[in-house]
Amino acid sequence: MLLTWIAEVADEPLVLEPSDRRVEWETNTWSLGAADENRSSLSADEVVAAFERTAAAIQERILGLNFSEAATFYVWHDEQARQLRCSTGSVAPDALPFGGTYVASDDLGPIVEGFLADNKPGSIAWSDLKDVQSRSAQTETGSEIAPFHVWVSSVGASH
Repeated sequence: MLLTWIAEVADEPLVLEPSDRRVEWETNTWSLGAADENRSSLSADEVVAAFERTAAAIQERILGLNFSEAATFYVWHDEQARQLRCSTGSVAPDALPFGGTYVASDDLGPIVEGFLADNKPGSIAWSDLKDVQSRSAQTETGSEIAPFHVWVSSVGASH
């Protein structure tokens, strides 16, 4: 199921609209929850290969659109939501639309391994969620939230 889902992302609606990042995010972002797959039967290598094929297919679609700007396909493990997520945006890898600090990586293996190892049953209760401070509060208090890793693949004309 997971590998099929990843492959289907390449055929989903795709919006590249640099002037409206919100529409891009809403149209081009996909997620798979922890309960959606019996992940113990999959290897990280199989999942990584599926995402690499999907990135290549999205790149072909974008090149066919004659889109002349940077575009990035990216994947991350949202640990709080317990989801593996991916998106495509008309942005460079260092300008992804995240509110938190992230580290762009060309190694998807550790991200997928973290997701596959996330085998806690059910969802996370509100009472178990960590309080997340705003960026300004982080600066004032000196505390920092560890950055999360995001696999990036340049799929636009400027790759």
